[in-house]
Amino acid sequence: MSLLPQFGFFELMVVAVLALVVVGPKDLPKLMRTAGGFVAQARRLADEFRAAFDQMAREAEMEELRKEIETLKNDNPIAEAKREIENAVAPVGDALRDEAAEVRDAVMKPIAAPAAPKTETPAASPEEAPAETDAAAEATPPGDAERV
Repeated sequence: MSLLPQFGFFELMVVAVLALVVVGPKDLPKLMRTAGGFVAQARRLADEFRAAFDQMAREAEMEELRKEIETLKNDNPIAEAKREIENAVAPVGDALRDEAAEVRDAVMKPIAAPAAPKTETPAASPEEAPAETDAAAEATPPGDAERV
């Protein structure tokens, strides 16, 4: 069922004859221009109304697309795998940094030569004794000095 009236050729002829009789041939062109102006204004309003609905539909569609893009960004399996890998590797990286800091601290500590028992040998002169302790300190790696 259509709410708009259906006008055929016969109905249009009846309306034209009635308008000619009621308005008269002198004022009929003025009436037609006025009626044309009303029809044009109604079409403009209908076009503006349709454009406003189209704009709202585009905005709603754009908002849906934005939400979908955000969902895809958040639910991206590659990004999710990357986050999981970073979370799994983070403790290893922290442990490596801690070990590196310990090694750096151990290397930076002054190496104390172990106290050797004093035994006097006739061949050793006082000038050679410090050279022997320096040689012993150089031969011992820095990590081994702490273990001794």
